[in-house]
Amino acid sequence: MKQIKIFDTTLRDGEQSPGCSMNLREKIEVARCLERLKVDVIEAGFAISSPGDFESVQTIARTVKECSVASLARAGKVDIDTAWEAVKEAADPRIHLFIATSPLHMEYKLRMKPEEVLARTAEMVKYAKHYCSNIEFSAEDATRSDPAFLAQIVDAAIRNGATTINIPDTVGYTTPSEMRWLIEYLRENVENSDTVDFSVHCHDDLGMACANSLAGVLGGATQIECTINGLGERAGNTSMEEVVMAMRTRGDIYKAATRIDTTQIYRASKTVYDIIGQSAPLNKPIVGKNAFMHESGIHQHGVLANKQTYEIMTPESIGIRADNIVLGKHSGKHAFETRLNELGYTLSPEELLSCFSEFKVLCDKKKTVSDADLEALVAHTAKKSVKAADGYELDWFAVHTSNFTTATSTISLKRGDERFEAVCLGDGPIDAAFKAIDQIIKPVSHSFAEYTINSISEGKDTLGSVTLRLSANNRIFTGRGLSTDIIEASIRAYIDAANRLQDTFPNSETEKEA
Repeated sequence: MKQIKIFDTTLRDGEQSPGCSMNLREKIEVARCLERLKVDVIEAGFAISSPGDFESVQTIARTVKECSVASLARAGKVDIDTAWEAVKEAADPRIHLFIATSPLHMEYKLRMKPEEVLARTAEMVKYAKHYCSNIEFSAEDATRSDPAFLAQIVDAAIRNGATTINIPDTVGYTTPSEMRWLIEYLRENVENSDTVDFSVHCHDDLGMACANSLAGVLGGATQIECTINGLGERAGNTSMEEVVMAMRTRGDIYKAATRIDTTQIYRASKTVYDIIGQSAPLNKPIVGKNAFMHESGIHQHGVLANKQTYEIMTPESIGIRADNIVLGKHSGKHAFETRLNELGYTLSPEELLSCFSEFKVLCDKKKTVSDADLEALVAHTAKKSVKAADGYELDWFAVHTSNFTTATSTISLKRGDERFEAVCLGDGPIDAAFKAIDQIIKPVSHSFAEYTINSISEGKDTLGSVTLRLSANNRIFTGRGLSTDIIEASIRAYIDAANRLQDTFPNSETEKEA
């Protein structure tokens, strides 16, 4: 079987999609998941786009040792210089430069003639090559480009040192048969095409990103660009878990394999969903809650007789534990750490201590703690989002509510050694609590884009996970909270989001008073 490289762009294309932004610590956490997955390339960001993006690319380049780290760059010297500065300390740095090649993009976006784009491609690939040997070139909107002109562009990139040629379906326009034909055409009509990797980068606007990527493999592509959970602009990108498991399950068709450790898929998927404050759709292929469930009587009968009757892969193959043994209040720190390790989590001593303390508190509220509970604890405790430098934390709260009186909430927050208290009335305990928090933090004006409560496991004593999104100045700020008390979980989620909001827009009344 031929080897297919997996180029993961969750931290660039995925992270730039609305509502999916991550802070530095969260990006590092995702990068570590990708390293455990054994992806071949991590596209850590677009270094020139902002100081924050540059810092995250540089930090990931310094942190990751088992795979290549890339930064995106436009076909310009300043972009390329910045990209190199960000990735130069990586174990295997890659510069990924791009320029649009479709008539529509060249005329209306670049305002350049085809011959100018061709000359720029040759010049900039050659310029990037003097920094490092690992150069990827992308022809933006390739699937709506003239094939003959695209072949000229690819030839120029290869002649000047590109080692990977990416053919993006930038707007999700193409079909599987067209993608396969295009890769075959370029490999047949470009000199020395056998000396480079051909890559495909597909978007899901018509629901064909995964199919188009696999068609590219059939046409001769040796790299697939994708994201965890299919995150990305508009309808998203090719889903990493889908293409990897498709090639693994149907090796007879694709005759291709990756080096991905598939047992890390579920962990990586859940980590990314937790960070962006979302959960997998019930029917999401591979990682959705219903992916391995059977309700139909006919299906249940078949599965009980032989799982292969209705399951083409096993839950264990993607890292879902079958035994799901529970822990309780008598479980010790060693057993706790061992279980986390079995689930794929490696925590620092400080993170482990923090998580174990929360685990003991949870054990006093629940008889048994499941793997789902443990995963939630890690996501919300050891790996919780970074607060603003002067961020607030919950000290204590009290609420009074009934169906015949106005709800009242008293909130006490701490920031460093300081304590702040506020009392407010509201239309219910949550509204009263949020108003009290606003009195203390005084965040910029915002609206609620989303507020959801989910149970982590079964039973009336289950943990409740609250996710809320605040909208301010055309940006979304996500907050998460976890508790067996949904009011407490809501308060923690709102404080988390308000800290993020204040960190980005610090000119609130609180800052003016300071």
